[in-house]
Amino acid sequence: MNRALISGLAAVALVVSGGSAATASDGAPPRTTHGPCQYAQTPDEPPARPVPLPPDPRRTPSRGVVDVAVPTSQGPLPLHVDRAKAPCTVQSFLHLARHGFYDRTVCHRLTAYPTLKVLQCGDPTGTGEGGPGYKYKDELPVDLPPAPTDPTGARRLYGRGLLAMANAGPNTNGSQFFVVYGDSALRPNYTVFGTVGPDGLATLDKVAAGGIQPTPENPAPVDGAPVLRTELRCVRPSDRH
Repeated sequence: MNRALISGLAAVALVVSGGSAATASDGAPPRTTHGPCQYAQTPDEPPARPVPLPPDPRRTPSRGVVDVAVPTSQGPLPLHVDRAKAPCTVQSFLHLARHGFYDRTVCHRLTAYPTLKVLQCGDPTGTGEGGPGYKYKDELPVDLPPAPTDPTGARRLYGRGLLAMANAGPNTNGSQFFVVYGDSALRPNYTVFGTVGPDGLATLDKVAAGGIQPTPENPAPVDGAPVLRTELRCVRPSDRH
């Protein structure tokens, strides 16, 4: 699955594909949870690391902010995930964090377009092709202001400090997410589920200032692996909700 985050004005894809070449061995039909979130297995895109489907209670928690400590190789990246904004997304993210899915993973993509400034993480393979082996529904934002750079009014301002999910189209969320280090213009097709703390913004600024790895084809890219390797050493939610 290609999980593409498309920029607002430049039609630039941040590709995130889910899974390796392995397939389900028992031939059983995909499982889907029975709660409101309906997390669905993706047998053709197995998990990059073993992880069960998230819990899916009938009454999905929809209140409270959970602090998530994320020490990285470039500094702290504290996250604050908001159940009220996206209860199913937060439930999945915390589930993956508690299972160590994000530990020792590398943020594989940095963008520096005028209208798209994000760091993308959440793939244990570090290639942009890894996911959790399941997908789930969008919880799209309805309160983002229009992007001032888009005269059509179609794109919204994903402001500096937002935390959102990457996807490959409607209802294809998995494990990969992006953090916004500079105001970006995007169609409101990406679930916003939290924010980055002030210390995390300083870390993002450091990574962004380091630039993007040049390639033989492009000595000055604006999209690719960050020069400053950014490893999420561990991702741990606090017990305070």
